[in-house]
Amino acid sequence: MTSSSSVRQAREALGNRLREIRKDAGLTARELASRAGWHESKCSRIEHGRTSPADDDLRTWAHLCGAEGQAADLIATARNIEGAYVEWRRMERSGLKHAQESVLPLWERTRNFRAYSSWLIPGPFQTRAYIEALLRAIRDRRTVPDDVAAAVQVRVNKQRILHEGRHQFAVVLEESTLRHRIGGAETMSGQLGHLLSLATLPNVSLGVIPMEADRSALWPVEDFWIFDDAQVNVELVSAFLTITQPNEVRAYDETFARMIELAVYGPHAHALITRAIDSLE
Repeated sequence: MTSSSSVRQAREALGNRLREIRKDAGLTARELASRAGWHESKCSRIEHGRTSPADDDLRTWAHLCGAEGQAADLIATARNIEGAYVEWRRMERSGLKHAQESVLPLWERTRNFRAYSSWLIPGPFQTRAYIEALLRAIRDRRTVPDDVAAAVQVRVNKQRILHEGRHQFAVVLEESTLRHRIGGAETMSGQLGHLLSLATLPNVSLGVIPMEADRSALWPVEDFWIFDDAQVNVELVSAFLTITQPNEVRAYDETFARMIELAVYGPHAHALITRAIDSLE
């Protein structure tokens, strides 16, 4: 996967906007390319969303079309599009600490968090030992600078939002998440016990989808977070995906609602967690 449909649609929308600016200026694509000193196919590639325009391309486009006042907005739009799909190697090139810090503004302004996970305990619910084991594995697998201790502390500090402000958390886990051992039996036992205590918080709703649930209509999907109703973040093998297209956000919203219907809560969820703890022995 090299791009999401939301990134592709956003590029096409920017291309349509640039086409309108060109046509309003009375220029053909060939004329604009000639005046800019570009290959004649460049305008077409940009307008169809096949090529991402550089900042200088957009400044030149706006200047030649007599739309200098739109240049700054066009550049901001293009940068936002490119920021929607970020490879891990790019995000983590200066270390894991920076990657952890980059999401802090989003977490602080969000009021309603919804998360689905089929592989890992979600970040705010992780113990320090679980975080350390997880980030060490990421460091080794992706060969990033070793700042694990600092990155762990950032993630631990971020967990204050569980207890401060008016943040609400609705989390749905596959039962298999409780069985995937991160850091060994002792770390997992502590993690699952911590999960039981967090489930009692008034601002936390924790559901677990039992392994014996009928998945004929909806099977496990990629892990994702929904921030209010404005943004979805998805962690892929190679990249970090940010989704803001309203129709795609709605798709994740609908999927989460259906996951809730499959999950069990309260004593039933606690029993599944306790069973997972007992299996560690």
